[in-house]
Amino acid sequence: MQPYLVGIDVNLSFGAGANGAVVGLASPPVHVTHPVFDAALPGSWLVDLSHVDPCRVKVGKQWHELEGDLLPSPFTPTGQRPTGPAWYATPTVAYAVELGYDVAPVEAWVRTESGRFLDGWYKRLRNAYVATMADLGVGEKLSPQEFLEAMDGYKSRDPELGIVVDAVKMTVKGGIGKLQEKARGGGWKPGQAWPALARPTWRPDIRAAVISRARINMHRKMLILAAVTGRYPLAVLSDCAVYAADGPSPLDVLPYGSDGKTIPGSFRLGVSPGMVKHEGTQSMRWGADVLQRLAGDDHVANLARYIKTGEVTAKDTGE
Repeated sequence: MQPYLVGIDVNLSFGAGANGAVVGLASPPVHVTHPVFDAALPGSWLVDLSHVDPCRVKVGKQWHELEGDLLPSPFTPTGQRPTGPAWYATPTVAYAVELGYDVAPVEAWVRTESGRFLDGWYKRLRNAYVATMADLGVGEKLSPQEFLEAMDGYKSRDPELGIVVDAVKMTVKGGIGKLQEKARGGGWKPGQAWPALARPTWRPDIRAAVISRARINMHRKMLILAAVTGRYPLAVLSDCAVYAADGPSPLDVLPYGSDGKTIPGSFRLGVSPGMVKHEGTQSMRWGADVLQRLAGDDHVANLARYIKTGEVTAKDTGE
């Protein structure tokens, strides 16, 4: 009965995930069996989280039970609940504990020497992004409505500054991606080492921690929004969530009051990393058509992949 699909997108999602992340430093990882989980230890834990129901959340001092299976699981790439033990970065296991569940890791690789290694990197990029956006007319102190208006065609005001904004975004995304660079050509064959493995920047554990934090931050906000408003996303892809709405604006999804404030801990419109912007709006009829055209026996089309422009270019995996 709601005629619009509204996509909201997290600004510099990986940057926000890197901000304050405690990661392993120079000490080598230590292998432990049947450890007691410690959220202060960065690393990877083999643990069964199939009993964790990601549809309950504590807002303030009150636990809210949500309708089951209307939110994706944050513990698998597909959003389906896990069926057994798997390896998870520390922030993901800590989130299961935050939701009120006991965890019993089978084994783990952890680093005892840790710190907020990425903070300086993040702050420089964050400042560059916010300053450039301000030069394009999108400031930090705008009201939600003013922010949406300022974002409309902001790159066209100065195309060169628009290139700078894109460069900052790609530096954040590419910088995290480089921590686990894959083999590329050069006659490489499966089973052989490749040059990136020997670089000091080969740190897939740090990459995993950042992605984990970004995913958990997103899931927590969706949980809180659902608990307070009863709104559930129809599609989620990385840092984008699509909601049904009565109107075409994110303000038709996010409950802002007359004081300009919204639900603490949920999505907030704004330019800062971790806040959200309008990704795109399409009609519900468009969404039904896309699902009908792309749905197959092995997957369901993800509307979040196409919400920005409405153009469907290829079949997706449904993840």
